Amino acid sequence: MTGNAATQANDFVPAHEPHGRVAVVGSLNMDLVARAPRLPHPGETLAGSSFAQVAGGKGGNQAVAAARLGAHVAMLGCVGTDANGAQLRAGLAAEGIDCAALETSPSAPTGVALIVVDDGSQNAIVIVAGSNGEVSAETIARHETVLAAADVVVCQLETPPDAVYATLATAARLGKTVILNPAPVTGPLPAEWFGLIDYLIPNELEAATLTGLPVESPADAAVAAAALRRAGARNVLVTLGARGVHAALEGADAVLYDAPKVAAVDTTAAGDTFIGGLAAQLAQGEPLDAAIRFAQRAAALSVTRAGAQTSIPRRAELAS
Repeated sequence: MTGNAATQANDFVPAHEPHGRVAVVGSLNMDLVARAPRLPHPGETLAGSSFAQVAGGKGGNQAVAAARLGAHVAMLGCVGTDANGAQLRAGLAAEGIDCAALETSPSAPTGVALIVVDDGSQNAIVIVAGSNGEVSAETIARHETVLAAADVVVCQLETPPDAVYATLATAARLGKTVILNPAPVTGPLPAEWFGLIDYLIPNELEAATLTGLPVESPADAAVAAAALRRAGARNVLVTLGARGVHAALEGADAVLYDAPKVAAVDTTAAGDTFIGGLAAQLAQGEPLDAAIRFAQRAAALSVTRAGAQTSIPRRAELAS
């Protein structure tokens, strides 16, 4: 893989002067999104109502969210040499995101996600990693200066585990605030990861997979979050969609933050918007309580719009 510095868009003018620095290590995908009345059953073919091709990937979404919601952002990841990769890189640059650590694979195609969204705004997603699979511990080492310059470092599980662990370990060694969004997750995290994480942010399904416990209610989320804190994560935020966020925090009582009431259209990037907004607020030195509430408002606004990055709001939209 070879590193490529991005050219910033000449006409980019932020609506809000960014402050605080966030580094996002993770995936970039081109999302292929179909809408249908409901999610198909195995072996079934459904007629869809619309199709769109939009920039996505949990890493890219979280980077765009953090940038739109007030932070200086650097993206560390990998795209292919194809048109999808060029489009994703240009899109990040147009948001004012530093792409100097966004590498290009000479052989692997850019990652893609196949997404079906139903009329109830729920989705099902299949991801083909492509170039995201080439992010490695060596990639992280090549770009340690990017992590060193950040206040908050964010990563997910759409890149290989050795790259995620290298990110967590490097960021913790550098004294950064570390956020891990454990998505997608297939089982418990390695025990040695927990002590490196300042904020572990799963949704209810991910919390259930991480702990082996049922998470079907806020009360269940409290039990799972407590288990994850005992495993070593300093703070655990379980996102529960319309039911809010359960926060199990170091040195404080657990809190359930109620979600703003909105009419949902598409939940595709709600979690990523929450994490990007939280990271931006923490990087700016905002108190955690205010950061969580801000991130919830941003996520709530995102679900009233279709698409991934197309749904992520800007800070000015949350001013009122």
